[in-house]
Amino acid sequence: MTNLLLIGLGGFLGALSRYGLTTAVQKGIPGSFPLGTLLTNIFGCFLMGILVYLIQEKEVFPPASRGFLLVGLLGAMTTFSTFSLETLRLIQNDRWIFAAGNVLGSVLLCLAAVTLGRLLMKVFLP
Repeated sequence: MTNLLLIGLGGFLGALSRYGLTTAVQKGIPGSFPLGTLLTNIFGCFLMGILVYLIQEKEVFPPASRGFLLVGLLGAMTTFSTFSLETLRLIQNDRWIFAAGNVLGSVLLCLAAVTLGRLLMKVFLP
């Protein structure tokens, strides 16, 4: 039961983080490209790489923290459903190049971010 509450608390904080980051970025960007979601997902993936390394390799956080940090906090902060909906809206508005850029950018940049986060931890905390 405690684990479920921790996941819920992490999810609450992650959702607030996503909303805040996405809104802050999107306010400064003209146009319809969902840069706020893209950058939030990249940042969340970067944090995922760092935290997985710290939990699994360095045991900085106890394994029980996985639920709060990875499933709750980062699971709610990064969101595939928002990404999918925004991509669908781009397609429906015949903005195919933006839609393709969002798909490719999200997959490639988020994969790069999680890899970079993990590699940085290996360098600075070998």
